[in-house]
Amino acid sequence: MRRDFEPLPHFLFYWRCFIIKNTNGKEHVINEDINFESGKNIRVIGDSGEQFGILTYSVALEKAYDKGLDLVLMSAQADPPVCKIMDYGKFRFDRDKKEKEARKKQKVIEIKEIQLTCLIDTNDFNTKVNHARRFLTDGNKVKVMVKFKGRQMSRQDVGKDLLARFQEACSDLGAPEKAAVLDGRNMIMFIAPAKSAAAK
Repeated sequence: MRRDFEPLPHFLFYWRCFIIKNTNGKEHVINEDINFESGKNIRVIGDSGEQFGILTYSVALEKAYDKGLDLVLMSAQADPPVCKIMDYGKFRFDRDKKEKEARKKQKVIEIKEIQLTCLIDTNDFNTKVNHARRFLTDGNKVKVMVKFKGRQMSRQDVGKDLLARFQEACSDLGAPEKAAVLDGRNMIMFIAPAKSAAAK
């Protein structure tokens, strides 16, 4: 009966390492959690790329602790496996900081909607143009929609002219992605920001 349960510690080891490595998809196995046999040969490198050569796991772990650092498993598939001696806390801090800065630099493009009517007056038209220009300057797309009411559906040319005027008023900041299309009782055009507008 005892032999039937001998593999159990190995099973627990693999399960533990799996959880450690996949908590956020980017974690590494470190120090005792690597759990190689003490005489297991591994290739060891330093944080600055210096080569320590082939050492046993126990010697490498002791060397890391002597330096007040961590032994981090970088490539378990290599032959022999590759480990790095580093300050893992600082490594994670620097990595998280870089990822946070990268997320800040990412621009999420939103689609802002502008609604027009066939009987829109000049002041209202100009106000909506100014809104669209601000959206384009911020790097967002603009969905311009002309709503037809009642018998206005028979005057789709008015809607096309209105969208053409609107696009011309924003031409220095963006360009239509494609020709205006009719969707039910609405005529729609999408204006994408020009690169120069997004840069601003």
